[in-house]
Amino acid sequence: MKFLKATALNIFLIFVFLYVIAWAASSMLNAYTRHGQSLTLPNLKGLKFEEAEQLLKSKNLRYIITDTAFVDEFPKNAIVEQNPEPNTKVKEGRIIYITLNSNSALAIEMPNLINSSQRYAESVLESVGLKLGSVIYRPDIATGAVLDMLYKNKSIQPNTKIPKGAIIDLIVADGTGSTMVSMPNLAGLSLADAKSVLQSSQLSIGAIVYEGEIKDTVNTKVKRQNPEFVTDGTIRSGESVDLFLSAE
Repeated sequence: MKFLKATALNIFLIFVFLYVIAWAASSMLNAYTRHGQSLTLPNLKGLKFEEAEQLLKSKNLRYIITDTAFVDEFPKNAIVEQNPEPNTKVKEGRIIYITLNSNSALAIEMPNLINSSQRYAESVLESVGLKLGSVIYRPDIATGAVLDMLYKNKSIQPNTKIPKGAIIDLIVADGTGSTMVSMPNLAGLSLADAKSVLQSSQLSIGAIVYEGEIKDTVNTKVKRQNPEFVTDGTIRSGESVDLFLSAE
């Protein structure tokens, strides 16, 4: 009987010992990983470095400065970027990577965008660290070509030193010229001849519409045009003319 009691007591003590070990291990693991304890990462952008540092320390978060940048909208030595992003759930002790606003912008050379396409110019600006401002369209038959580059509302020459992050406005051709040309009379011409006349008149071909029963488009002629031909009428160079063709 005493043996059974001793055995039961030993088993009980073993279970108590194992429970204590498991509890201690779990407590240590939770203390190490801070399991279940998380906080919302505050928005550091725009804060002075000293303010951000104090805020991170108050939340038991660490930081590493990974880069500097120059952004006009932010105060000098302020946080301009952070990783993770604001409002992210993080655990205490997490390292936050921050980018500071430098005291002065890195100077870069203005690329030559004249006569390049608008899309290409935009990609070049982005690749060199410049920002696209306004796109201003002006009459010119070179549709979509960059005619001029503006920095602070003034033309800027290629290779001029400007701050990284500067805003550049583009003057882009809208496809219509500033020159007025005579409107040609296309009535009775074949499509090929009409295209040739329009090209020589610095005009573009618009819609091509076939009217009536057409068996062979090669033998069609221009029946009417839009804008209509008017004696001594003029049109802006680069504009398009719609052609309406029918069988002879």
